[in-house]
Amino acid sequence: MAEAVYTPVIALARAVFRAQGLQFSLEGTEHVPRQGGAVMVINHIGYMDFTYAGLTVLPAGRLVRFMAKKDVFDHRVSGPLMRGMHHIAVDREAGSASFRAAMTALKAGEIVGVFPEATISRSFELKEFKAGAVRMAAAARVPLLPTIIWGSQRVWTKDHPRRFGRTRTPITVRVGEPIPVAPRDDAAAVTEALRARMTEMLHSVQESYPETPASGADAWWLPARLGGTAPTPEEALRLDESEQADRRRRRGTAAAG
Repeated sequence: MAEAVYTPVIALARAVFRAQGLQFSLEGTEHVPRQGGAVMVINHIGYMDFTYAGLTVLPAGRLVRFMAKKDVFDHRVSGPLMRGMHHIAVDREAGSASFRAAMTALKAGEIVGVFPEATISRSFELKEFKAGAVRMAAAARVPLLPTIIWGSQRVWTKDHPRRFGRTRTPITVRVGEPIPVAPRDDAAAVTEALRARMTEMLHSVQESYPETPASGADAWWLPARLGGTAPTPEEALRLDESEQADRRRRRGTAAAG
């Protein structure tokens, strides 16, 4: 499992997590296959999700090759690290290239990490899933690994300041039983079933989470469904649409200039 870039990055990340006092509960690690490809499908509630999800495969002696936005690979610091760890760049203007790269990794027996919601969920509930993860698993004839993260939004997420100090934040990561998928299966139906399964897992993880916010300002990281002050899914969708419109305007202004 040792790799020239990935292994020291993991060691550094673990040292940072210890300094932060993060309290990890890694559940279902026995579901991670000891060999062969798989598509790890992960909910997305914070910027550090990929670093936490990757911890669940280490007991099996595995690594995850995450699919991430091309912008991360273009950065002068993160880019060389991402390429050195053999993660997969996703260019939304040329999605076929990233699909082919993921297929190559899966057929080589790698675990590929995918965030099917594409962006962070401001409501901390599951957004709609894109079907790409299921299509990849079906084409490569590998299982899906449903994975839920909870607590990571308290470290760093959209619309809130990062909290990188010694917060002692509990973070739960649960891997569910592998879900087989075949090329003949209906990708949309399997995606919907996957989302339903992960919704059950999310609710279960939330119920067993060791901390509950008091009220008011402390409840920002709890979904509205549970009495928190996070945006409802409908409010979060409007915020996402506004954010996307702003980005389009900025790109248009930059192009015009």
